[in-house]
Amino acid sequence: MKISNYKAIAIGVSAGGLNALSILLASLPADFPIPIIVTQHRLAAKDNLMTSILNKIIQLKVREAEDKDNLEPGWVYLAPPDYHLLIESKKTISLSCEDKVNFARPSIDVLFESAARVWDSELIGVILTGSSFDGSLGMVQIKESGGLTIAEDPETAEYAMMPKSSINTGSIDHVLSLSKISEFINNLVKMN
Repeated sequence: MKISNYKAIAIGVSAGGLNALSILLASLPADFPIPIIVTQHRLAAKDNLMTSILNKIIQLKVREAEDKDNLEPGWVYLAPPDYHLLIESKKTISLSCEDKVNFARPSIDVLFESAARVWDSELIGVILTGSSFDGSLGMVQIKESGGLTIAEDPETAEYAMMPKSSINTGSIDHVLSLSKISEFINNLVKMN
């Protein structure tokens, strides 16, 4: 049996994110073979229920990331509010409260760029709904590192600006409706 070469998925999402993540992650099985790391723009004092909401509606296990977490298959790691989430060379999580990037902390570009440096061609980057340009430079970095890039179709996104901004960089391999992304990812990473 052959196993996919992909070792991680990094997802960036902003406005409309809870709904988008609910749809995308609900179709992935509990025994999903690689970790999923998510940066969702969240306000520091709000959105702290996101983890418990997702844990009730998807099969994967969801947790708010903690500094030095080891990344495990079948888990979804959410960037905590007001912290950048980075991937370290030992494939562990690092949290940072450094300055905002693209007016955001957590920043999607920070996750994407650090993950691209660690996994190179073994990374899948996904950009979903949002009303900023955060994630565009990170998607360029993932593509240049040999990773696979996927953008939600702006026509079906709740907020089109973020996926459209990434598409405009020319670094997106696949543009898919939200309902098709999880099926596509499942086919990429499942055992043949």
